[in-house]
Amino acid sequence: MSIVINNSKNVFLLQTVSNSYAFGIDDQGLVRHLYWGKRIEAVEDFEMPVLTEVSTNDPVYEITPEEFPVYGSLRYKEHCLKVTFADGTREVVYEYVGYQIEKTEAYDELILELKDQYYALKIELHYKVYEKYDLMERFVVLHNESNEAMEVEQLQSGQFHIPYEDLNFTNVHGHWGAEQQRFVQKVSYGKILIENRRGISSHNHNPYFILDKDATETSGDVYFGALRRTGNFSGVVEQTPYGETLVQLGLNAHDFCLKLQAGETFTSPAIICGYSNSGFETMSHNLHNFAKDFILRAGLRPVLYNSWEATEFGVTCEEQKKLAKRAQELGAELFVVDDGWFGERNGIENGLGDWYVNEEKFPNGIDELIKEVKSLGLLFGIWVEPEMVNPPTKLYAEHPDWIYHFDTRESDTSRGQYVLDMTKVEVQNFVYQMLDDLLSYHEIDYIKWDANRPISQTNLHKDIWYRHIEAVYDIVKKLKEKHPNVLFEACASGGGRIDYGILGIFDDFWTSDNTDAYDRLTVQDSYSYIYPIKAMRAWVTDCPNFISNRMISMKFRFHSAMMGTLGIGCNILKFTEEDSNLSKEMIALYKKIRPIIQEGDFYRLQNTSENDYHLYEYTKDAEGLVFAFLPQTKIGHRKVTVKLRGLKKEAVYSVILETKEIKKSGAYLMQHGFDLCLTGDYASTLIQFKEIERR
Repeated sequence: MSIVINNSKNVFLLQTVSNSYAFGIDDQGLVRHLYWGKRIEAVEDFEMPVLTEVSTNDPVYEITPEEFPVYGSLRYKEHCLKVTFADGTREVVYEYVGYQIEKTEAYDELILELKDQYYALKIELHYKVYEKYDLMERFVVLHNESNEAMEVEQLQSGQFHIPYEDLNFTNVHGHWGAEQQRFVQKVSYGKILIENRRGISSHNHNPYFILDKDATETSGDVYFGALRRTGNFSGVVEQTPYGETLVQLGLNAHDFCLKLQAGETFTSPAIICGYSNSGFETMSHNLHNFAKDFILRAGLRPVLYNSWEATEFGVTCEEQKKLAKRAQELGAELFVVDDGWFGERNGIENGLGDWYVNEEKFPNGIDELIKEVKSLGLLFGIWVEPEMVNPPTKLYAEHPDWIYHFDTRESDTSRGQYVLDMTKVEVQNFVYQMLDDLLSYHEIDYIKWDANRPISQTNLHKDIWYRHIEAVYDIVKKLKEKHPNVLFEACASGGGRIDYGILGIFDDFWTSDNTDAYDRLTVQDSYSYIYPIKAMRAWVTDCPNFISNRMISMKFRFHSAMMGTLGIGCNILKFTEEDSNLSKEMIALYKKIRPIIQEGDFYRLQNTSENDYHLYEYTKDAEGLVFAFLPQTKIGHRKVTVKLRGLKKEAVYSVILETKEIKKSGAYLMQHGFDLCLTGDYASTLIQFKEIERR
């Protein structure tokens, strides 16, 4: 059983295959955390410690390890919930009511019921247990059962207690063109805050936490959680004076206030969380498998060609036809027209909001191009930025009140555009109808949804940070119900919307506008800790790269992009015969190995060399492969020993090293490994292996 309860002690034990999570109700009615770690079988073993004050400056409420601390009483710590009631009272005092258990094929769910002692506020703490994935999902549901409104000023989805000090905290930092830059810092006294205030998940931090006790890929304690929310979030990590580390993750309280009307219910974003005592690899595998099985749309992602770098805003029907024909010859399966096909769109200053086909660029309409693309056997995709409007457009002239604004202030433009007020029903209807018309009247298979600026002048309501992205979610869900075969890609000036909130509603992530193949190794490595490879779009683009101005061999560029869902963004009309032949070869190879990459297990292999090798393994069933990269030879003739992981010890594997084949046991390949030596700059290779017999 995944949920075990000792009713006499009021102790709840949540069990996964390898781990346990325990909490209980103490004599004051507080929900207190007891344990998170390796599996403990007997719920009877857990006791509720008696807490006493250290001093009057360290009251019991302050030192109690609460599952869901609220604002009020003698609490001065971080709190998960702050409410102002109709009469102005700003304190929650809850009492335990009871629990429910719900069972489904996918998970068991424990619902802990609390209520305020005086006001008609009901609080439900939800715990979904995904037993075989060693994961839980936590969220909170608030019910206003009164006849008056109440204001929710802060809501975190849960608090986590980790019984160690001096942990390592991992997240990412960055900016446009440099997203997903992994960092690790020591947790000491004071607080670590990660957040976003821009309205998108942002390029700067990401809504998750990883805390480890000197873990490696394959050993050590790792605690982690990822928020299922796009947009403004906050996370706090704090080492307390009482010997533990606390984490909270949820909605950002900055400029936030949710008015919960009489009879209304509000559900917080969920946190997918877990524990590994075998390092980061297990954490990644559990999250990746959960995403593949429960969140992502089934099926392999197509090889994509996108026309942006070939034409930018200079889109014409004839040029797009030429690109589509060439893309099909190279082996692409999906042709995507990027920005510049609509309105008076010849640059960033105009067009957004006027979603009609530009007649000068497409004198016979866009169906002429779509028909040509379909005749080539390709899927057809198109770029949109539905949440934005440019000031010179007809849409803005007709509806100047549709943007976020204050009547007494001049609204900011950023990238020459305003943000539409997606909390307005009429704006939601406009965006949905525009996209529904595109999909209903044209044979479109793929939508690349972009968002190129943060939100400002947010009008008079402080809940827009939440409601805006809910509107985006709802529109896409509704569109996919009506057009179930259409794939949606989440893009926000690159990787500004990578999170578990949008994943599953959208099908792909555009990982970064930086397509430099060497920079992408860092971006993709960091991404892989939390997010599934199947959703990671990666392109091969022209050199010199527009950001790095770096020249990199095409083989290296392909190998880097083949680590995710492959896309091509080059001006393929300028390809040499050598470029074309190599592209055909690599695309054909990717299609053969695509099930292993998109649906297999992913491993970040150890570099044992003084040279800066980057080694990544993928396995699925009896087959596998390794991508090896050497950006620069620093120490000549210094090889690397590649030690594979995830093999069957007793099985024999055939490993193809360029033109050489070796046959070794799984135990040998994992413990001893094989030597690899790349030379030069931007060298790379792809090594394939498969199980051939059992001993």
